[in-house]
Amino acid sequence: MKMTLRISATALFILTSAFCCYAQQPTDTSGAGLKVHDIQEISITGVRSLKGMGHLNDVVDGIIYAGKKTEVLLLDSIDANTAQSNPRQLLGRLPGAVFSETEGSGFPSNGIGFRGVNPVQSIETNTRQNGYNISSDLFGYNESYFLPPLEAVDRIEVIRGAASLQFGPQFGGAINYIIKQAPADKVFEFNTEQTGGSYGFFNSFNSIGGTYKGFSYYSYFDFSTAQGWRPNSDYRQFNGFARLQYKFNDNVTLGVEYTAMQNRIHMAGGLDDAQFDADPRASYRARNWISTPWNIVAVTLDDKITDRTTFTWKNAYTHSARNLVWRNEDGGPGTLDTINPATNQYDPREVEREQFDNITSEARLSTRYNLGSTSNTFAGGVRFYYAHLGRQEAGIGTTGSDFNFSVDTFGTELNFVTINVAPFFENVFHVTPKFSITPGFRFEYIRSTVSGFTNDYGGPTIPASGTRNRYLPLAGLGLQYSTTGTTQLYANISQAYRPMDYDAITPLGSTSIIDPHLKDAYGFNSDIGYRGTVRSYLMFDVNAFFMLYNNTIGLINIDSTTTERTNVGNSIHTGAETYIEFFPVRLLTTSDKYGQFSFYNSFSYVHAKYNEGEFKGNFVENAPQFIERFGATYAIKSFSATFNFSYTSSCFTDAANTVYSPDDATVGKIPSYLVMDISATYKFLKRFNIKAGINNLANRNYFTLRTDEYPGPGIIPSIGRSFYVGIGARF
Repeated sequence: MKMTLRISATALFILTSAFCCYAQQPTDTSGAGLKVHDIQEISITGVRSLKGMGHLNDVVDGIIYAGKKTEVLLLDSIDANTAQSNPRQLLGRLPGAVFSETEGSGFPSNGIGFRGVNPVQSIETNTRQNGYNISSDLFGYNESYFLPPLEAVDRIEVIRGAASLQFGPQFGGAINYIIKQAPADKVFEFNTEQTGGSYGFFNSFNSIGGTYKGFSYYSYFDFSTAQGWRPNSDYRQFNGFARLQYKFNDNVTLGVEYTAMQNRIHMAGGLDDAQFDADPRASYRARNWISTPWNIVAVTLDDKITDRTTFTWKNAYTHSARNLVWRNEDGGPGTLDTINPATNQYDPREVEREQFDNITSEARLSTRYNLGSTSNTFAGGVRFYYAHLGRQEAGIGTTGSDFNFSVDTFGTELNFVTINVAPFFENVFHVTPKFSITPGFRFEYIRSTVSGFTNDYGGPTIPASGTRNRYLPLAGLGLQYSTTGTTQLYANISQAYRPMDYDAITPLGSTSIIDPHLKDAYGFNSDIGYRGTVRSYLMFDVNAFFMLYNNTIGLINIDSTTTERTNVGNSIHTGAETYIEFFPVRLLTTSDKYGQFSFYNSFSYVHAKYNEGEFKGNFVENAPQFIERFGATYAIKSFSATFNFSYTSSCFTDAANTVYSPDDATVGKIPSYLVMDISATYKFLKRFNIKAGINNLANRNYFTLRTDEYPGPGIIPSIGRSFYVGIGARF
């Protein structure tokens, strides 16, 4: 299999280079919109694309992307299972994307990671909606419990490691979900999508939107429920969103947005290796529940001060929570949750509650100016961030099995406060009309405080207090050369940083302990690549990367049942990423008489190893070396169908590279897996559509996650074969 993948990558690079020799288009470096000749499918300001995926122009909405590796997924042009947010069918087009699929245990918030960083709940990635933060706590607890329903998303913007200057210091880059806009030519429009599927799945998405004079509005309501592929993995979730914008004139727009989520999630628990091999659908936990109510209020201001200068101001307040009741996982997944003969009842469950309140205010100013005969762009701004996290743990809950967070007292009560001020700037200097240099700088001030006490299950009460200030200068440099009007060479290097988060310093359950000498992680990301489009039949992006990640935080085995979270060493991540989307019919003819056929290939090679420390020479956790994804689409008139193939090679889950541990399922290998999906769409009578598909066509048993916390601990199986069908309408 490895040889096949290497040949695929090499052939892809040769094919891409050969086709690019034929592209002779006039140069356009303005970044003002789509300027690609012979391309009619996509017309979104700031995006270059043929159909499914593209990249951002040099400057979009006052943010500089010149010299950076960026990707844009255009959801309306992709056949995919958006109702269930299947990550393989959408985000799988991103080369090297690794997913932690947790829906098999009832936890539908799948995570994503790139280039060997931790994918669990997107902990290493700056996750945004419409440009503002939506995660629980940027620095202390950067987990993503909320993601917008993909039926409401217009496009997904991804910026790799070089995002650290514009969006924050994370190693994993940034991912931004852009919600659909109100129709500009209608006072009222109603859209509905009703989808049903296997294992009791049902999703109802409904939206309204319109524009009247200077006002525009867009709102959606989404309800999703499922009985689950495994017993005890049922869930119910409501999502809502409302946006009201007022355009004072052609230059100034004020907007207010509100996002809400309510859910009740039953978690089936993790499995050990023997249990997974015997029956991956089995569940030995019936009493584990989680709820993550989410509320976000945002106020945005966009001001086109002059034809050359723009100002944007995004403010967001998040008031959210994570409530967990579960059986305390002494002994791990192999220890059964049974009736205690001494009491004739189950043992009491543990209750944990976390309250997130954070405020983000981010102002940006962008201006174009002439220096000699070239046009240049300056973009700068400042982010202010305040976050309070109240954590209550070791609460003795009920002996029941129901969705019940009742508790008298908590053994641990902690308050974490983070204050962050971060000014930043970048400048695109055009040395020539084709060649640009973009230096940038960001300064992070982070103040973290903790207060409260810990007392786990009758132990001694230990007061907790402390303050830590961090002063972090981050620098970067980007280069870009336009080889033709639609192809570019790009390169960049940017420093990155990850402070210890609160999860890393507070153990969950009793199967993991924390190193008291844990340190922050730091390093840098770099890319060099070649991308572009060739007329209307080829889109490509081929790049190599190098990432230095010092003080990597990971797991090591202390004994047969206990792991420790600690700094396991410094690591170097190198590799290559390639994406190609090809329309062979367009190469031969402009006629659509027999329909259009297209395919994409998304490939990555990641070599991530520890180069210093106790585990020097070992592979980094959650870093599969090869990821190969292929998709083929046939479209004729109002019908289209897509086949997706996804292969991910094996990886380790601890720094010691444990292959198998009979006593601890939180460590060990994640075997390689190959998954296939089919999806199709038919549109009729101009306003109706039918969507259907099969996920995991071959019904492969596989998993993407071993965890020492919920929704486990242990192995979290991914979902087997499932079907879905939906009908939608627009009025």
